[in-house]
Amino acid sequence: MLVFNGEAFSVDPEYIRLKCLLTDYFRGEVVQNVRLQGLEHVLNFTALDGKLYFRSYKTTFLKSGTKIPNVELTEIGPSFDFVVRRSKLASDELYKKSKKQPKEIMPNKKKNIVRDGLGTTYGRIHMQKQDLDRLQLRKLKAFKRKFDKPDENKSENGNIKKSKTDNID
Repeated sequence: MLVFNGEAFSVDPEYIRLKCLLTDYFRGEVVQNVRLQGLEHVLNFTALDGKLYFRSYKTTFLKSGTKIPNVELTEIGPSFDFVVRRSKLASDELYKKSKKQPKEIMPNKKKNIVRDGLGTTYGRIHMQKQDLDRLQLRKLKAFKRKFDKPDENKSENGNIKKSKTDNID
């Protein structure tokens, strides 16, 4: 966690840009929710009387009578005292260009894909309506259409066979 103390971080242009630089350098993962037990380390930047104080603290949680615990900070080091002596700021136009993020970095939203809380990916598929009459199924005799039975009198060539009859005299 980063903490910036002092009025200079919101008023002085040099300190505003220094705050952006320090935030970019010490930034961790971007999270939606913070669990108190997971907060172990605090970096504190204090601007006071032309100096910048950098301190590193470890958090310890003490029991309290309420739901929110008391937080105690213990300095663990390193600790630095900085003085801003020389600075040459870029023009405001160049500064705005440097803060602009290209479109390639921004992730593209994938359509019809959703993730649940456990990380399982679900997708929605859009298909045309299927014609079940033309659907190819396994070739079983049960699914074949029954055609007219071929005449027993016709041969394979299409000629009519003459049947032999027994003449009993």
